[in-house]
Amino acid sequence: MELYSVIIADDEEQIRAGISRKINWEELDLKLIGEAENGAEALELCEQLRPDVLLTDIKMPFMDGLELCRKLKQSLPTAKMIVFSGFDDFEYARRAVSSGVFEYIMKPINANELGDVLTRLREKLDTERLEKRDMEALRHQYEESLPVLRELFYTRLLDGHIPSDEINERALRFDNEISKQKWTVVLIRINAQKSLSYDELVLLSVRGFIEQHFQLDVSSVRTLLYNDMVTLLVQTEHIYPLIQEMQRLCYLVSCYLGINICAGIGRAYTAENLKFSTKEDKNALDNQLLIGDTEVLYIGDIEPKQTARLSFDEQDMQALENAIKFGTEQDIHLFIDALMKRVRETRFTLAQCHLFFLEIITALVRLARSVDVEEDFSTSFTNFVSISDFNSLDDLSSWLCSHCTNLQELVGQKRFDSASKTINKAKDFISCHFTESDISVDTLCDYLHLSSTYFSTLFKRETGKSFIAYVTELRMEMAANMLTQTDEKTYLIAEKIGYTDPNYFSYVFKKHYGLTPSKYRAGKRS
Repeated sequence: MELYSVIIADDEEQIRAGISRKINWEELDLKLIGEAENGAEALELCEQLRPDVLLTDIKMPFMDGLELCRKLKQSLPTAKMIVFSGFDDFEYARRAVSSGVFEYIMKPINANELGDVLTRLREKLDTERLEKRDMEALRHQYEESLPVLRELFYTRLLDGHIPSDEINERALRFDNEISKQKWTVVLIRINAQKSLSYDELVLLSVRGFIEQHFQLDVSSVRTLLYNDMVTLLVQTEHIYPLIQEMQRLCYLVSCYLGINICAGIGRAYTAENLKFSTKEDKNALDNQLLIGDTEVLYIGDIEPKQTARLSFDEQDMQALENAIKFGTEQDIHLFIDALMKRVRETRFTLAQCHLFFLEIITALVRLARSVDVEEDFSTSFTNFVSISDFNSLDDLSSWLCSHCTNLQELVGQKRFDSASKTINKAKDFISCHFTESDISVDTLCDYLHLSSTYFSTLFKRETGKSFIAYVTELRMEMAANMLTQTDEKTYLIAEKIGYTDPNYFSYVFKKHYGLTPSKYRAGKRS
């Protein structure tokens, strides 16, 4: 079994050594991985090594034990903490227990008592570990339920009950990627027969037979049970080969299983619109009564043909926006190529594409306006542009790619300028307030109206330093200057640059420059 890791924090080396020596760590399934002599060092060590257990004194330099525990509750919420205290700190220690500390122990520390506490703590850690294993068991149960959940997913997809932006994410949970290609839904209804008792076993039998004998060469086909019908989800836009295959399967089912079935076929749609194909299937099957004894019905043969239309819809607009704001130049070319392919497939002339072209231009102007680059982007249109200005679809495609790429560059520059302005504003704030003891990321982010997580990432990326490191460097530079240029006392210098504890200031200064403030001053003046 893996041992639980422990860190000891106490400013008395004798106490740390005593605990380390007197406790049989391995017998308790524990291992000592580090020691710290003050609260600030303990915090840094814990965030680096991430122990399971912290043993800490209450009174320590630079940061007391309760403050240390409070901070670790944020960064290491699963860590268990044991606090040592003197008799005079009794009430102080009681507050430690109420604030989430596992146990407090009165000094002087008794090895047997500490051993008992560690035993109870180890038992609690064991219990939590078992609970994690139970979660693994639940995950295994979930995996066993995947076939049922997969069937439910497809049922809800065909009913149109899954938001379009969630379809692929949910499909991937079942190791099934729903591609952006078009799919056709086939609903297979079992016709009532006097000699056949209709039940789920009949459905399963028909489903299994079709899965085994389906031979059409398509990229993907999935079978499921949907509303007392066997359903095929076929990735294809070629309807008539699918009709022929379903006619063959209906004949085979009748011959081998003695079951008469009827198949309704809808038009091909992308995944988010499969509910339309499903409705068309149902309409096709409803027409069997009117048409007569027909085994396969295609909605396109039943309903009047619709005039082909080109439309730049919300889905297209979102895809174009994503390509410009988050994609590459190649993504833009791929998107425009796909648009031009749609135009070619309709066999429209350029003149017939006028409205489609205006919809694309409107989308680009709306995007430019939303990111506040409308004025710069609009300068690329010297006059009003018309579809008649182009001689071919290739000319139109090149023009669109050029202006989309231009807009992409403007958006990128705007994003860069915005980030630079934010960092410059942050630096100005820090330069005005770094001498205040309560300056923090949170106060700065309140001023900037940004989340601390986003700001910290942005600040580190732009400056190469964390917020704390940046503030500390400013303070150290100011302190070094005051030490060499003035005769101010060290504690006054510490106070003026934002340190309420002069000892902690000396500790940080030595860590930064390798010398204590007094030695640094002496060295500069010698």
